[in-house]
Amino acid sequence: MRAIVVALLFFAATVHAAGPLGGAPQPGSSPFASMEQSFLPVEEAYVPALALQEEGTLRLYWQIAPDYYLYQHQFAFELKDSRGDVPVDARLPPALERTDEFFGDVSVYYDSADIILVPARPLVGTATLAVQSQGCADAGLCYPPRDQAFRIDTATGTVAAIALPRPQQAAQQPAGAATGERQGLPAMLLFATLGGLILNLMPCVFPVLSLKALGFASAAPAQRRRHAWLYGAGVVLSFLVVAGALIALRGAGMAVGWGFQLQSPGFVIGLAYLFVAMGLSLSGLVHIGGRFMNLGNSLASDGGDRGAFFTGALAVVVASPCTAPFMGTALGFALTQPAVIGLAVFTALGAGMAAPMVLLGHSALARRLLPRPGAWMQRLQQALAFPLYATALWLFWVAGRQAGVDTMAAALGGALLLALALWLWSTGGWRRGAALLTLVAAVAAGSYRGTAPGEAAGSEGVAAWSEAAVREAQAIGEPVFVDFTADWCITCLANERAVLQTNTIEAAFAERGVRYLVADWTNRDPVIADFLARQGRSGIPLYLLYPGRAGAAPVVLPQLLRKGTVLEALEALPSS
Repeated sequence: MRAIVVALLFFAATVHAAGPLGGAPQPGSSPFASMEQSFLPVEEAYVPALALQEEGTLRLYWQIAPDYYLYQHQFAFELKDSRGDVPVDARLPPALERTDEFFGDVSVYYDSADIILVPARPLVGTATLAVQSQGCADAGLCYPPRDQAFRIDTATGTVAAIALPRPQQAAQQPAGAATGERQGLPAMLLFATLGGLILNLMPCVFPVLSLKALGFASAAPAQRRRHAWLYGAGVVLSFLVVAGALIALRGAGMAVGWGFQLQSPGFVIGLAYLFVAMGLSLSGLVHIGGRFMNLGNSLASDGGDRGAFFTGALAVVVASPCTAPFMGTALGFALTQPAVIGLAVFTALGAGMAAPMVLLGHSALARRLLPRPGAWMQRLQQALAFPLYATALWLFWVAGRQAGVDTMAAALGGALLLALALWLWSTGGWRRGAALLTLVAAVAAGSYRGTAPGEAAGSEGVAAWSEAAVREAQAIGEPVFVDFTADWCITCLANERAVLQTNTIEAAFAERGVRYLVADWTNRDPVIADFLARQGRSGIPLYLLYPGRAGAAPVVLPQLLRKGTVLEALEALPSS
């Protein structure tokens, strides 16, 4: 049995590594070719021109490349002439409001910025203007603060750009730049911990943990405490593995976020097979290891310590389709920070998820709230197999949405072969050789890829999202609701069925003329991933409600929606 479980986990990992839709890379192409983004050099993205005007003021005109912007608050000016420092009044033009992942609510300039600088006194002789600015690209790159200087001959009115010495550039770096990344760390650690706690209640995790918790009621005290900490270590270390993979992939140029592995049909099918195997074990049809949720025992030589550890690891695997409240903000922050800070946030997320089980292992009061062990536990074990079967069925549907109905049918056939392999293995003897051959056939069936489905037609009144579509709607005075979703996101599907696709909300959208846009992240899409990163998010769901006014920043709705929340947000929309 140990060999079969290891093979299942290996299969899930290898098919994911093969890439989305099981497609092989083209000869000579980069494995990251679809994720690469070409950015302009900073001197081409933002081109300033300075002129001395007749009345003695300075006009600084910025030409900004399309899809790039400059921060209003990052402008700084220092003017000197032959008599010394000259105070200067910077008259900045109106700017667009937006929510930025680095600075929060900010004002930015697109296309151009026309700035008038008014010296406190007339300039004398040769003057020097030092300018500091900072800009970003919509596609996700932020340039470091940039320092430039201009020499102004007040006698002739000529202006020339000059180079700044390197020490001066370093000295002019904003004092808060080094600490700005860390100033939100305590809050993000708290958000991550709360998100981890709530993750235990999500539908993809709770059934898996329930019997492990009940097992604590009858375990010996020393074993119970030891298993609680081993479970916690499995959770935390698994989150750190996920964090390391995310950080490494993003560093290599790939646009990925929480749940990225579910964008690969191979991983989805492997996870579905795992749920099928667990369900068969709970039903008593096959036996994987000893007690339920000591699935890790099949990876260990004896005892239950390793099983407790791998239970924690398995809990993280099955949690991947879910995003809890507070979690999206914390993970978005983590993936924009240095690796040490990112790992600290993921550690807090794991600690939050592990905390209830660790507490249960140590608290007699908490254990008294659990029912007494008895024969009913066997019936509950069998009943909990059905949510696992339902989850597997849903995962097969996700694979079909990603890679076509033929892929889904082949994967279901592979699940049948997997069940046969597990049954053959449990009978022992020579049949175990047949079980291994059957398992190979199941893996082959799960590796089959049919023709990917075309783009599905959206519901009435729903269109595909793009930033251009948002700007177009706002320009004509239409509010916009954007739903960032995926077929593998359980939280997204629950919000859509219970709130967004109800008659009440659809009528409210129609009454207020709200344009409903869907950003479907079921398969990998670097454009969506880049936008999420700019919103400070690494995963979904994300719900944005834009007022019907050009350039107006969106309202961010909670990850768990209620009808009342959406209706209140609609009522609060300003008139266009």
